[in-house]
Amino acid sequence: MSRSAHPAGPRHADVLPEGHYSAPPADLNALDPKVWAQTVSRTQDGVVSVGGLDVKALAEEFGTPAYFIDEADFRARARAWRTAFGHDADVFYAGKAFLSRAVVQWLHEEGLNLDVCSGGELATALSAGMPADRIAYHGNNKSTDEIRTAVEAGVGRIVLDSFQEIARVAHIAQELGTRQRVQIRVTVGVEAHTHEFIATAHEDQKFGIPLAGGQAAEAVRRALQLDGLELVGIHSHIGSQIFDTSGFEVAAHRVVGLLKEIRDEHGVELPEIDLGGGLGIAYTSDDDPREPHEIAKALTEIVNRECEGAKLRAPRISVEPGRAIVGPTAFTLYEVGTIKPLAGLRTYVSVDGGMSDNIRTALYDAEYSVALVSRTSDAEPMLVRVVGKHCESGDIVVRDAFLPADLAPGDLIAVPATGAYCRSMASNYNHALRPPVVAVHEGRARVIVRRETEEDLLRLDVG
Repeated sequence: MSRSAHPAGPRHADVLPEGHYSAPPADLNALDPKVWAQTVSRTQDGVVSVGGLDVKALAEEFGTPAYFIDEADFRARARAWRTAFGHDADVFYAGKAFLSRAVVQWLHEEGLNLDVCSGGELATALSAGMPADRIAYHGNNKSTDEIRTAVEAGVGRIVLDSFQEIARVAHIAQELGTRQRVQIRVTVGVEAHTHEFIATAHEDQKFGIPLAGGQAAEAVRRALQLDGLELVGIHSHIGSQIFDTSGFEVAAHRVVGLLKEIRDEHGVELPEIDLGGGLGIAYTSDDDPREPHEIAKALTEIVNRECEGAKLRAPRISVEPGRAIVGPTAFTLYEVGTIKPLAGLRTYVSVDGGMSDNIRTALYDAEYSVALVSRTSDAEPMLVRVVGKHCESGDIVVRDAFLPADLAPGDLIAVPATGAYCRSMASNYNHALRPPVVAVHEGRARVIVRRETEEDLLRLDVG
């Protein structure tokens, strides 16, 4: 899909791309378990519930829009990843997908490590009690203050992303009288089959140090010579929302080739290889993600096979699922505000949120599902575009979907699979107030990130 460009964004609805929607589902009241959290179901009166609480009661207590996260589902997915890789590998939850102190506590209790990529994420992790040695620190431009804080805290790994950062981390570690464990992030020339903005392993982008031209090998040489660094491995990340492991196979082949080069030139066999994250989830019924145990088996076999061919000891594998854990566990609940039929086209359904709580549709052309959740309906399906309340034609939440033709203002609709990158990327566009995140578990609901207030906005505006 392409969008006509304009400095201020799309000006009129007619420059937006047309969706390629399929036929309406056989049952508009059905909830596909592939895209909804594990405890989501319809009650006898047709209202959708999560964790034993129906959405009408949740909306009354917490308001809309709001993100509702199924704590039992989150914990189950975290355990599934931990179990799939066992004790001979490390699973780092990618905090950029969604991070809060409650989430950090769940991760700690379920035995996962944590990957952060900013000072704010590190502060959240440490304040919630995550042991520093179970934290990895990413980022393509870490400040000296962020690096110093991470080294002082004793983070388990810092992932080096540039030649400048190699020297910067080494200098700070020496100043503090310690050796910092590090990995070097390399770009391996593998482009995952995903959106251009989230494909991260081709050379022409900001992350990592390219294998091409011997740059990664030179980065390794420098890191091995610096007293402040303990180089423990190589890191590679090829993209996001990936549904097969073929890209990982090519990436692993090239990373293992670098490991062999390091062994042959420096006499060192690095003990770790981090294959990153990026495994996809089901946003619609057409998506078919793989289970953690399938992914673990495939990645382990790939690395072992490549190392055997290179006559290397198999290194300890690390992976970084973020979206794959939190994405399916949450939905965003909205109240319908206006309904605007456009003859021969579609019906525009405006809700009380929008691109400020889910930018992914506007940014990535992301596809989502949607359902009427405050009641059931036997009405005919109508083609809708769910849009927000912002002053922007690109303010689209769900580009093309079907909802019952008797949809009315005041109805509640929900968009599933919004646990990842929705609250994390939320904004105050048009001075919107960012929604709360509410954890629901065994008949109880509690706010883990509160709704912003106008007082919050005005407190930052010093006048």
